[in-house]
Amino acid sequence: MSRVFAIANQKGGVGKTTTAINLAAALAANDLKILVIDSDPQGNATSGLGIAKDPNRPSLYHVILGDASPRDATVATAFDGLYVISADKNLVGANLELVDIPNREFRLRERIQGIRDQYNFILIDCPPALDLLTLNALIAADSVLVPIQCEFFALEGVSELMDTIDRIRDAFQHPLQVEGILLTMYDDRTNLTRQVAADLREFFKDEVFTTIVPRSVRLAEAPSFGKPILAYDPRSKGAESYIRLAKEILDHEQNRESSQGAR
Repeated sequence: MSRVFAIANQKGGVGKTTTAINLAAALAANDLKILVIDSDPQGNATSGLGIAKDPNRPSLYHVILGDASPRDATVATAFDGLYVISADKNLVGANLELVDIPNREFRLRERIQGIRDQYNFILIDCPPALDLLTLNALIAADSVLVPIQCEFFALEGVSELMDTIDRIRDAFQHPLQVEGILLTMYDDRTNLTRQVAADLREFFKDEVFTTIVPRSVRLAEAPSFGKPILAYDPRSKGAESYIRLAKEILDHEQNRESSQGAR
């Protein structure tokens, strides 16, 4: 059974899609089978992994609201071991169409249940909003990974997300865990960046990943070539940071399995 991560933060421009693409590739580079589910109507994870938008191919919209199976909607990327369920503009209407559906918050969880055992990890790239698509992703997930740009309002934004996670745990009896908070677009030349990073570590302690993703031109360029950074520039600092993040997550997984085995 795979572990499912929702990569979420209601603020835009914090590196969610960059993290989804590049963490997925770094995990796949460890000879693992990885699925990225693009749950953002902008479809940036889809194009960033080199998948052209094809109106004849089922997308996440057809999986959640139509009768397409996740298997039919899954496409192999050029990166070995890495697969994607794409998003397109149809997904914009999903929030409205889900409103009248019974158990609307559980649609994604129910739909992917049958494919979970085919992957080591499933990463869901969430839209920058706390809407029904994000709610579906959080309920489908075992844990949430929160990318944060070190800026003035970062702590405020992540506090709102943590409140939402607490409400989901209570309202849906769903034991959603926090996989970790990831500092992105980190520029250690500025006092503000260093201060925000220190505040986040003081407030969230061990929930903040040791890995920090630096601000990087190469990391920003890679999606326009439809490649993860490991394929575009494997020696760059951005590539190194996502390799370290993948190792941190795999270490978490090993510790989790050890503690469960000890019970």
